[in-house]
Amino acid sequence: MARRKTREEIKTQDKWNIEKMYPDNASAEKDLKESVSDAEKYGKYKGHLADSAESLADALIESDRIEQKLERAFVYSRMKLDEDNRAAEQQALYSKAAAAISQVSSLTSFVMPELIRIPEETLKQFIEDEPRLQTYRHLLDSAMRQKDHVLSEKEENILAQLGEVLSAPDQVFTMLNDADMKFGKIKDEEGKETELTHGNYISFMRSQNRQVRKDAYTHCYEAYKGMINTISANYSANVKTDVISARLRNYPSARAAALSSGRIPESVYDNLIDSVHSALPKMYEYVKLRKKLLGLDELKMYDIYVPLVKLPKKKIRFQQAVEIGKEGLAPLGDAYLQQFQKGIDSRWIDIYETEGKTSGAYSFGSYDSDPYVLMNFDSTLEDVFTLVHEMGHSMNSWLTRKTQPYVYGGHSIFTAEVASTVNETLLMKHLLKTESDPEMKKYILNMYLDAFKGTLFRQTMFAEFEKKTHEYAENGGGLTADWMNKTYDELNTEYFGPALSHDDYIQYEWARIPHFYNSFYVYQYATGYSAANAIADRILNGGEKERDDYLKFLSLGSSDYPVELLKVAGVDMSQREPVDRAMKVFSGLVDEFAELMEE
Repeated sequence: MARRKTREEIKTQDKWNIEKMYPDNASAEKDLKESVSDAEKYGKYKGHLADSAESLADALIESDRIEQKLERAFVYSRMKLDEDNRAAEQQALYSKAAAAISQVSSLTSFVMPELIRIPEETLKQFIEDEPRLQTYRHLLDSAMRQKDHVLSEKEENILAQLGEVLSAPDQVFTMLNDADMKFGKIKDEEGKETELTHGNYISFMRSQNRQVRKDAYTHCYEAYKGMINTISANYSANVKTDVISARLRNYPSARAAALSSGRIPESVYDNLIDSVHSALPKMYEYVKLRKKLLGLDELKMYDIYVPLVKLPKKKIRFQQAVEIGKEGLAPLGDAYLQQFQKGIDSRWIDIYETEGKTSGAYSFGSYDSDPYVLMNFDSTLEDVFTLVHEMGHSMNSWLTRKTQPYVYGGHSIFTAEVASTVNETLLMKHLLKTESDPEMKKYILNMYLDAFKGTLFRQTMFAEFEKKTHEYAENGGGLTADWMNKTYDELNTEYFGPALSHDDYIQYEWARIPHFYNSFYVYQYATGYSAANAIADRILNGGEKERDDYLKFLSLGSSDYPVELLKVAGVDMSQREPVDRAMKVFSGLVDEFAELMEE
């Protein structure tokens, strides 16, 4: 029986070099304590931010210093826990880090209320008089825009102290999903009994053996069905937190609150849903074609992910994946490729699945650490795309931190997904252009279609579900398991169309989506995918200027509002056009694939 390896069984070179951040937990805990201690001393600035330009500059610089140290320790604690969610000592460190964040936030909560009480003309004069405040011009502009949504000092302090409690639903779901939930064992394609995990679930769903797919699907959702009331109560608490927080801060809705900080018009969200809805007839064509090519009387949800083109079983070693990725990313230039390889060699990546390790993949890190990547590499072509996706995030972080000060060293989610998806799109177009084997080309084309399905369509469906749950709660509705199951079921039927036969398990799918605990996050995968397709075309059809425009965008961090930053890369997401253009690409791919499959 196949089993997951323990962390000790994995070679050092295949694990991220997190010791570069801290040699041990004690060192991280020391920084946590110092951050809290420094935040306690930070009270000397209370009531004095408006004294002078110099006083304001001193306060902002000291705040950054405290936050930078705290961020480093928190990131380390989170990544160590992700290595093995069962480890008690890592749970304890992460808990201390979360508590420290709450304490520091509470101790410094006076800053925003005091800052926005400074008259706008005085603040502008401060910026002109004090060179050190030039760095904070965009931050101060953003703060003034939040003027109507910042509460009194006392109220802000109360909310800051509640921070750890208010984030509990996310932590509860992580523990339930990654540490406690078990899916049982199924037989793989070779008839061997194998434990079903988050890491191998999607591989089973792509199996050419329909029974394997069905078994993986039913085992997975039986587990969520068995916990549906607990998960529903937890997610309901998460939504209520969003709704109440938005009301307290005088926003018209939780969605308006979530989009406000990035100055993202709500029309961007609605335009995305409308544009995708307009393309649903083409999705129905693709689903119908899938049913035909699979030769099924009934197409079920566990048939949605299997490749429509059978290929000889081929394992791609990790180093091969790196080389394939670099070939696809060649249009980004030699300097980008050299740093990409340096990141691999410097052990940015934690490569393989191990017992207790967090599922999925992500890019993470602090301002002054390497931009680390967590993966659960399973030697498939899809894992090559995961590699370039997450390294897209990490290269974005590396370029930003090399160029921007700490205050702008991060990225809004809206722009971050562009960096990862441009990489995926470039790789996809490279493979389609260079592949000589007709069957392999069909497979890759099928992959591209499924990327559209999984990103633009599926993430938009998730976004619409979030919109519905929050609106329902805002209108006084109770988010019961039955209501959420029914709502999700109806959306799934609407997005996939009549060629897909209904089943009772899909109603539980919402319960396994971790991103729902970071509300109004997922729509940005879809907008990012649209923007990325436009940027990739611009790079491939342009020259050095188009490439350099994009690389400049990657270096800008959060130094401006997301829509404005994307304009640097040549895309205007305030308009519906990028999403509509992506929908036209999808339509053309469906037609091309149908024609190829008839040959």
